Amino acid sequence: MPGANHVLKATITMAAAALLAGCLQETGRGRDGDLRIVYWQAPSILNPYLTGGTKDLDAASLVLEPLARFDDAGQLVPWLATDIPTVANGGVSSDLKSVTWTLREDLLWSDGSPVTAADVVFTARYCRDPAGGCAQRSRFSDVVAVEAVDERTVTVSFEQPKPYPYGPFVSEASPILQEAQFAACTGARASECTEANFNPIGTGPFRVTTFRPNDSISLEANPHYRDPAKPAFAVVTLQGGGDAETAARAVLETGEFDYAANLQIPPDLLLELEAGGNGTVVSSFGTTTEQLMVNLTDPDPALGDERSTRAHGHPFLMDRSVRKALSMAIDQDYLVDVGYGPAGRATCTLVSPIAAGDAAPASADCLTQDLEGARRLLDEAGWQPGPDGIRQKNGVRLAMLFQTSTNKVRQDFQALLQRWWREIGVETELRDHDAAIFFGGDPGSADTIQKFFADIQMYATSLDGADPEPYFNNYRCGSEPKPETRWLGSNIPRYCSETYDRLLDELAETADSRERARLVAALNDTLIEGDVLIPLVDRGSVSAHARSLGGVVQNVWDSELWNVADWHRLP
Repeated sequence: MPGANHVLKATITMAAAALLAGCLQETGRGRDGDLRIVYWQAPSILNPYLTGGTKDLDAASLVLEPLARFDDAGQLVPWLATDIPTVANGGVSSDLKSVTWTLREDLLWSDGSPVTAADVVFTARYCRDPAGGCAQRSRFSDVVAVEAVDERTVTVSFEQPKPYPYGPFVSEASPILQEAQFAACTGARASECTEANFNPIGTGPFRVTTFRPNDSISLEANPHYRDPAKPAFAVVTLQGGGDAETAARAVLETGEFDYAANLQIPPDLLLELEAGGNGTVVSSFGTTTEQLMVNLTDPDPALGDERSTRAHGHPFLMDRSVRKALSMAIDQDYLVDVGYGPAGRATCTLVSPIAAGDAAPASADCLTQDLEGARRLLDEAGWQPGPDGIRQKNGVRLAMLFQTSTNKVRQDFQALLQRWWREIGVETELRDHDAAIFFGGDPGSADTIQKFFADIQMYATSLDGADPEPYFNNYRCGSEPKPETRWLGSNIPRYCSETYDRLLDELAETADSRERARLVAALNDTLIEGDVLIPLVDRGSVSAHARSLGGVVQNVWDSELWNVADWHRLP
């Protein structure tokens, strides 16, 4: 009787949860019962080192934690470490070639075993293994050694002075893994360790009880969490799937959920839902840019394993005139009005004003739509309209596949871009994928952002914290996804420029804030003026929470769920 067994198992699970809640409440932990979170982009993995999806990083942050993270003002704050190492406190060497972190005392993993410096050393070895295809490997740029000084102290050494040494082990993207759990999961075996990747042992406020990839996660309060009064919730359900509008309604209209993230829905609808009085919309600007990624390699299926690799340049997107014309045809202000309203701004940059400092990027021409100029540019480059109006040259037609995730705002954007590009003689086929798969990083799927089996794709990227060095490191030559790394990597456009890499090297060695700002602006301009990345909208982060949910502090610099241990139920 399968049905009876299912009911029996469910009853036992509910009884166990009730018993856990009762035990936890004796110390104040778990006093507020259950918390329900909805991410319409469903998490597909809980190992941040094997994914580039924000929805996966956020979900994993409930369980896994870094040494330090960024607060809601974009400032570094200690997390598993006792403090932020600096030159002044002796944590950063005077020659800027090493940084030493000290773990908090008596840290325990959720299985009750101690957290030690060996786990930090192992995490570095795990991500730096080139055969593992670590999605966050750019954070370990210039690292030559990570060594345990004692049980609680770790030193990270760099091959050159590193004015900003806070790449490794900082933010939701670079948490500490338990060596005992992941020891057999290094290198090429990394993506094969399903149990560890789906059910990581962590130090966070919650631990996983059930994970259904691309669907839902059930968690319970971590009994070994370092604050005995936290978290306030005994049980968390993170439900994925559906769409942004359904997620918004689940909080603001029906009250079925307590928190909904990434509400990409028309602004007038969002205001209408908030007026119902069940919940509150929260939004703020940070470093999130909705943008187009241009594939500089050939995604032709006939190329087999060499498809979308640097073995074959793209038949027409390697031509900068084509890339430039695509950018010139876009009306950013109209996109903002259609998709985001006051939660969006037209932009030609990938970095926030905080990151850019006094040296504002020079790129600005993308703010003005110029269809006639785009047509003229293609004419001059030899791309002439064929009988059907689609431009061609030497037998190559300007016909593209344009992909993104399934979402009403993004599909509206696709339709507008398709129309504008048709006006300049470019044919565009549109395709959208379920967000859980598109951002999931599954090497077996053909539909991920890493595989990039399309000509153009659209999604948002963002910086962690105010210093953009780790972000720009993503586009260093050699860090692109490829079969050898099981299609994991950060350089999605497959960009490779000696000039750009030299700027990165210079940034890594520069301490002066004004000079760093100049280099950041130059890096931005190199990507944007080359039309490798085409910014569309500076997106405000928009989420919603129930009026009964307290402690929520929106954070655009780190995980949205960064302070979930402080969330609680209001009377």
